[in-house]
Amino acid sequence: MPSEQELIAQRLDKRERLLAQGDAYPARVARTHTTAEAVATYEAFEVERGGPEAAAEAIAALAESSDPFHRLGVTIVGRVTAQRVMGKAAFLDLRDVSGRIQLHFRRDALPDFGNLDLVDLGDFLEVSGTLFRTRTGEVTVSVVSWRVITKAVRPMPDAYHGLTDVETRYRQRYLDLIANERSREIAFQRARIVSAVRRFFLDREFVEVETPVLQEEAGGAAARPFITHHNELNRDLFMRISLELHLKRLLVGGFEKVFEIGRVFRNEGVSFRHNPEFTLLESYEAYADYNDVARMVEELLASVATSVLGTPEVQHGDHVVSLRAPFARITYRDALMQHGGIDYKDYPTTETLAALAQQRHVAFAPGASWATILDALVSEYVEPKLIQPTFLMDYPTALSPLAKKKIDDPDTVERFELFALGFEIANAYSELNDPVDQRERMEEQARKAAAGDEEAEMMDVDFLTALEHGMPPAGGLGIGIDRLVSLITGEHSLREVILFPALRERATTDTIHEDREPTEDGGA
Repeated sequence: MPSEQELIAQRLDKRERLLAQGDAYPARVARTHTTAEAVATYEAFEVERGGPEAAAEAIAALAESSDPFHRLGVTIVGRVTAQRVMGKAAFLDLRDVSGRIQLHFRRDALPDFGNLDLVDLGDFLEVSGTLFRTRTGEVTVSVVSWRVITKAVRPMPDAYHGLTDVETRYRQRYLDLIANERSREIAFQRARIVSAVRRFFLDREFVEVETPVLQEEAGGAAARPFITHHNELNRDLFMRISLELHLKRLLVGGFEKVFEIGRVFRNEGVSFRHNPEFTLLESYEAYADYNDVARMVEELLASVATSVLGTPEVQHGDHVVSLRAPFARITYRDALMQHGGIDYKDYPTTETLAALAQQRHVAFAPGASWATILDALVSEYVEPKLIQPTFLMDYPTALSPLAKKKIDDPDTVERFELFALGFEIANAYSELNDPVDQRERMEEQARKAAAGDEEAEMMDVDFLTALEHGMPPAGGLGIGIDRLVSLITGEHSLREVILFPALRERATTDTIHEDREPTEDGGA
């Protein structure tokens, strides 16, 4: 078995021989059909002629004339994924974005048949010919002319067995996409999901906007930000951790329905459920509350799944997750009592809640706040039980500095998170629009930050100033697009639905299978 370097040397030699004959990397091609269109063209011809046998007879009878045989002439382009050379004939498989088609080369019909020796798996060809169906029933192009349009100088993954090495699949995603049909399918499904989400909001007269990625204050979530430096301004800026505060500024400015789908960045852990940069949808609707948002989320998930899959039922291993409305609802407090036997109101201080968590062997970071420890308990006892879509309603105020308090219980806010298969899909509030209350909560967060809490929310003075000009009552929503894609495609790991996930250095052992969960609020 030749080494990789020997194979590369062989391919480079073939490249030189092709270049001696002409251009092996032309700038233009003359494609008339995709591979799928070529197959459809022949199948339509068969239907018109009354079936495969009648079509074959028509082709044989009309081979000497031009009517209507010219209809089966095609020029296609794509990557070579299989080769079978058999003396006087050769069969190659050509793949483009739409699918695969077989090519038939005949030595007696092609003066340059010998040049097939210069073709390797992974090369791109432009091929012209006529369509027919082989005895084995496969629609095929009978080649009349062809040329190499890209010579690949590195060997391809084994197309038959696929690319199975997880490390290589994630680090060299292009090889994964070449070798694995499932990876290509997920990538295209993701694009369709994002398009369906966008259509859903546009159809409801939301306005799509863009907000800054570089921000003076990284607010809107409890997360550790990335910091960068702007040379011209000679100041540090933050990569945004949320879209929230700028979108709510637009409500102050007179917008009533806004949304954004954008990248956000959180300087935290890496696992099969978390990536330090991820795609987030946030929407804000004036004169709506979190109950209105919950109903919209039910409609959104069912609509997107049906658009992409044709059904709101999603297969996830042994589970069939139904995205049909209505979703289950349970309060945060009741869920923890039901699944963990804990009433958090019995543990009002950080010390008492920390003692309980230690007694229950629930891990939390040294110096963690009461809210962080409570979140760890819910992650341990509640979240794994929420397999079917479930709204976890009415959160403690300490966990939600941007949500409106319930009138009858100021220790609780009007917030929900939607869980399915044990992980968060969506997060929503009745948005806090009292500027005095908001300032007090941000000041409390600032005190936590000064005490060393790296995930405390930052004070955004300009946002507070905007809020003091008046923001209407509103319902806000955040959905991690990567997690939504994971849910709808039936994939467990976010690394399967993010084309280029963040990974640890190669030298680190067990890098890909690191499943340790970071502590963070929402996100990817």
